[in-house]
Order: sequence, then structure tokens, then C-alpha cells
Amino acid sequence: MHHHGYLWTGPKQRFDDEALRRPAPPHPPPDSSSPELIQRHREVRAEFPVVDLPPLETAYWLIKPEKLIRGTWDEPKGAAAWFGERLAEYAPRFGSEAEREGRRLAGLVGSAAARLGWGGDVSHGCYLERPLFLSLALVCCSPNRSMPEVACPARALSARVRPAATPP
Repeated sequence: MHHHGYLWTGPKQRFDDEALRRPAPPHPPPDSSSPELIQRHREVRAEFPVVDLPPLETAYWLIKPEKLIRGTWDEPKGAAAWFGERLAEYAPRFGSEAEREGRRLAGLVGSAAARLGWGGDVSHGCYLERPLFLSLALVCCSPNRSMPEVACPARALSARVRPAATPP
């Protein structure tokens, strides 16, 4: 098992576009549906796997492109340290003084390390200067408890792109 880190910042209004933060239903709407609904289903089906928006379910980060991974760690401690570094980096921009408090941030890091230690995922979000939002996620991979059937996005790419064998 290893862990991937993800970070997203952007306008809260974009973050609130929940249709792009969840996978499209597996079956398209009936042909009798409005053209707008049919078109929206097509858009979400095409965009969800590649859009950089944080998914509503943390494990869905694993179906996103490898380029969105901000770091990979074999140990929960390293992943939690990255999480803590990102919290410290963004803390001056947090929307409230209470969110910046050092003991609170240390507690979040400790909780993240513990959760990763038993194979759980971590997702944290907070307001920056409005209307911006910060989303941080740490996702257990290979396998993920929520989605064990999903291959590692980094390893899936390397398995598909193998160097050609060199002739003797």
C-alpha cells in the first residue's frame, strides 16, 4: 500500500459544481429525456475522469489523471508530513483565525497519519480568502478500501507505457 496526495485551490463557485465532482450514472437518461439532460450526461461522463475538481468521494481521485498527483509516499508518516506542510503553507490565508491555530493543525496532521495507518483516506477543505477554497486529500492506493478494483493511476500509466525492448 502507498498514498497519493492531491491539492486543489480555486473559486468556491467552481468547487460547488457537484455534477463534475461525481461520476455520471452508468446508464444514459432515456431517449425521451430533454436534450439538455442528455447533453449534460454526456459532458459529465467525458469530463469527470479528467477534470481537476476534487471528487465528492475521496477514492475517486484514483481514476483521475496521474498528473494531478502532488506526491506519493510508502509510509503514512511521510504523507501526513506533506499534509501538514500544505496546511502550514496555506494557513495565513485561511478564512478564520480558529482554522490557523497551531494545535488544531497539529491535530489534523496526527489524525491524518492515524487514518492512513489503518488504510483510510483523508480529505480536508477550508476557505481561503473568499471566494477561494482549498481542498487537500491523501488517498490510500493499491488497494483502496473503498474502491479496491481501481488500479493505481501512476502504476497504470507505467504499465501501459513500457519502453520498447532493445535488440541484443
